Amino acid sequence: MKKLYTIVAGFAVVAAAMGLLLQGVGARAQEAPPQLTLTNGESNIHIYPTVEGAAALAALGADPGPLLYHSGGVVMTGSVTTYVIFWLPASGKLQNGAPTSLSAGYQAIQKNMLGDYSGHGIDNNNTQYYQIIGGKTTYIQNAGVLGGAYLDPDAYPASGCTDSATPGNCITDAQIQTEIQKAMAFKGWTGGINHIFMLYTSSGEGSCFDSTSTSCAYVQYCAYHGYISGATPIIYGNEPYGNTSVCQVAGTPSPNGNPVADTAATAASHERTEATTDPELDAWYTALGNEIGDLCAYNYGTNTWDSSKANQMWNGHFYELQLEFDNHVLGCVQVGP
Repeated sequence: MKKLYTIVAGFAVVAAAMGLLLQGVGARAQEAPPQLTLTNGESNIHIYPTVEGAAALAALGADPGPLLYHSGGVVMTGSVTTYVIFWLPASGKLQNGAPTSLSAGYQAIQKNMLGDYSGHGIDNNNTQYYQIIGGKTTYIQNAGVLGGAYLDPDAYPASGCTDSATPGNCITDAQIQTEIQKAMAFKGWTGGINHIFMLYTSSGEGSCFDSTSTSCAYVQYCAYHGYISGATPIIYGNEPYGNTSVCQVAGTPSPNGNPVADTAATAASHERTEATTDPELDAWYTALGNEIGDLCAYNYGTNTWDSSKANQMWNGHFYELQLEFDNHVLGCVQVGP
């Protein structure tokens, strides 16, 4: 049966980010905006667009918010446990034979950021958002831990899609879900609404929503979050290798001296935040369909740490992470509410 795609219409980012988003984009910003929310009856995801894609969305007109709660939608209300999966084939080869790369330093920055995330300003901003289930209102907590990390040495499967940015190397969302569930079984990790699994892949490895290749890494998105439905849902993030040419605004500082890792860290922060406030894509988003991170994409605010190279300092670690939307001020903040 032919798959039917649905989207939430009218996405845009706030005007405050417009100047940053349009830098270096040029004429290609006139391309059609990406679809941010995708479902095909098997998968449900919400993407973090490339710089160019975000600029195209902004060109449609700014979305001023607020985020709206949708009746019956769930959020992560308890202490959130984050699990990290680094998929780096022991062969050192991608599907087309090109070399892999996912350095120890890159991995350390991702684990540090996700481990540091809870207890600090961005997660504190999440605490204004809630769910109403059975007449009971429950707020998000600023609490969580890094539950573990796993380096999977298995080879990537045969390409199930065609990502024009990574010819010959592409995995679908279905293949990503299979990898996450395999890692969960191997490590004894369990799902649930307060657990999230972040999958990182090598440089040169692309991905697309499915075999039709309608939405792909480095073309339409830099990362996304989704869920596998069921009595015990599995919330996850797809985190392609950081690509500064399409997933970071030119001139953005690198507090860790590792631009690709810092680019991946802000994308992961975006997905961790959106998954917290909208894990099953049915809770918090605007009338135009934007989630909490979309409204502030590529907007970093003021750098007050590490000689103006970072906007966050958590547990002695420096990060350059995008701002998130605060309903109280109707704007993007570093710390809230």
